[in-house]
This record gives sequence, structure tokens and C-alpha cells, in this order.
Amino acid sequence: MFEYLTPACLRKRLPGLLFFLWSIPLLCTAEVQRSANEENGLEKWHFIDGDIEIELVQRLPDQTRALFMNHAFSREVIEQLALSCMFQTIVRNTGKSGTGQEISIDLTQWRMQHAGKTGSILLKEPLLASWSDEDADAAAKLVIRWGMFPTQQEYLPDDYNWGLTAYGIPPGSTFDLAVTWLEGGVQHRGNIKDIVCAPDVDKLK
Repeated sequence: MFEYLTPACLRKRLPGLLFFLWSIPLLCTAEVQRSANEENGLEKWHFIDGDIEIELVQRLPDQTRALFMNHAFSREVIEQLALSCMFQTIVRNTGKSGTGQEISIDLTQWRMQHAGKTGSILLKEPLLASWSDEDADAAAKLVIRWGMFPTQQEYLPDDYNWGLTAYGIPPGSTFDLAVTWLEGGVQHRGNIKDIVCAPDVDKLK
């Protein structure tokens, strides 16, 4: 049986309807550019939507090994990190809209899909908590704390930051990444599809 919504009925329901719509994350139609470095063959995924830009640049496992071999990590931890599908990651608030709105990200809300399963990305806090002092000394843990991308961060217009993100899947794997962010207090989300972890080889080119 149909219910006719009179103006009075709409007025009663409007606050609840507005709250419902406000609480739904905005699914944005973003631009994703995929390119490869002509010199080394490493690929990059560049997500652009409104004032936010996210770049994910492949890292060879050997690059990660070389980085962490210079610090007091155990061999097991170095291999764990090298084989965890790391990307050099850059996030910026371009401010090009002119609204002056702050952008904030929370990596605990990002979700990846791989091999038919959906899960969280690999964050530095659980990694650090899982290692003993024999796995990594205090100075080595500080390298992870500062080198991996901040789990939560705010960006004013023209702000940017970079660091490593890890996804915990084998080299050469392909995955989709669902990213979320707040812009002016409103939640947005977007998708970066067919991201490829760098293979475990000496070099690509």
C-alpha cells in the first residue's frame, strides 16, 4: 500500500533523513593514473579526487632489505618487512578548491581486497608490538615509527607527507584498495583497483 508523503509528513521526517544522508560516506568518482618509471620500471598509482591526492609507488623487496639492514633488526624481521608489499606513499591536500578545508586520514579505516578476502592494511603499531627486543632494538623500532606512514594525520591546504605503507601480501600480488578520508568533516571514500606489489627480483629494467 502506497504512503503519500504530505508536506507535514516530510517536515517530520526531514531531520532523520538528513542525518541518514549525512552519515553515508560519499563515494567519489576519482581519477586514478597508473604509470611506470622509464628508468627503473617501478609503477605508480596516483589517486586524485577534489583536494586529496594519494600516490603509491612500488618498492622492490631488495630496496626494503637494504633500508632495514642498516639497523638492528633480526634477519627474520627484515624478511618479514621486505616481503610485506611495501609502497612509498604520498598524501597531499592540494587546496585547489579554495575552500580551505582540512583533510584527515585514518589508515585503520582503509580496506584492501586480495584473493577474494577483505581486510585491513598492515599498520606499524601492531608490527612494533609484535617484536621483542631481540627482533628489533629501540633505535630500529624508531626507524619504523618514523619511516612508516602515520596512521592518523590531518592536512591543511598545501600540506603533504610521505612514508611507507605495507599490505602484508606476497611480492607480485594484485589487490584493490578502498581509501577513506574526511574533508571538511565529511567522510569520503574511493577505490584504487589492480594495484600490483613489486616482484622479488633484483631489478625491473
